[in-house]
Amino acid sequence: MADLSIALPTAKLEEEFLRIVDPEGKIPAALEALGPVIDRDVVVLDSGNGYRARQLADMGARVTAFRFPLSDEDAATLTEWVGRADVVVIPWSEMATPGSQFITEASTLLRTSGRLLIIHDYGRDDVWGLMPEGHDRQVAWSQRRGPFLGAGFRVRVIHCWWAFESEDEARELLGAIFGDSGVEVAEKMKRLRLAYSIAIYHRSASGGSIEEREARESEADSSAGPIRSVTHDA
Repeated sequence: MADLSIALPTAKLEEEFLRIVDPEGKIPAALEALGPVIDRDVVVLDSGNGYRARQLADMGARVTAFRFPLSDEDAATLTEWVGRADVVVIPWSEMATPGSQFITEASTLLRTSGRLLIIHDYGRDDVWGLMPEGHDRQVAWSQRRGPFLGAGFRVRVIHCWWAFESEDEARELLGAIFGDSGVEVAEKMKRLRLAYSIAIYHRSASGGSIEEREARESEADSSAGPIRSVTHDA
């Protein structure tokens, strides 16, 4: 999925939508806070057209991005990253579901002190009604006893916006993407923005919290195996 939580039919529409999502830059700022990513080796998996990867590079991260499905050349390059990445970022990937082999093998790319950051929608905001298919799943994922937090992840919720320059822009853009329901939401807006909440699930290479990571930093990690599901089509 990558740059956004929804797939858009044209590059032009995606470019227009990226401009209105999180204009304050709260998402990259949160990745820096949870990584950090600046002046670090960062691998972005399932990177789409690379917008999020470019954001991180502009911040000062040393970014290597992989778009899926992988070419044979990229698959070989990705395997060379095992045990070398300071941070692995996976934005809105349908492969990064709780308990998936994809997450397990993505973790093998990390150094012992590395950080795994997975971005998904949080599902409790002004826009969830426009994307009802994933709402129940997103809410379940973020529960205290849910599949992410029960697997050693913690969650940082980022409250950002879809911000529009005019009522006409909101109506046209939401209508183009979501049809009549998008137009209806645009016409009911009291301000030129909609609340949008992001969940960043994060854990250390060894699993668990930052504190647990720091306690294990001196331990050698020699058990990382070859990448398998990460290097094949989903």
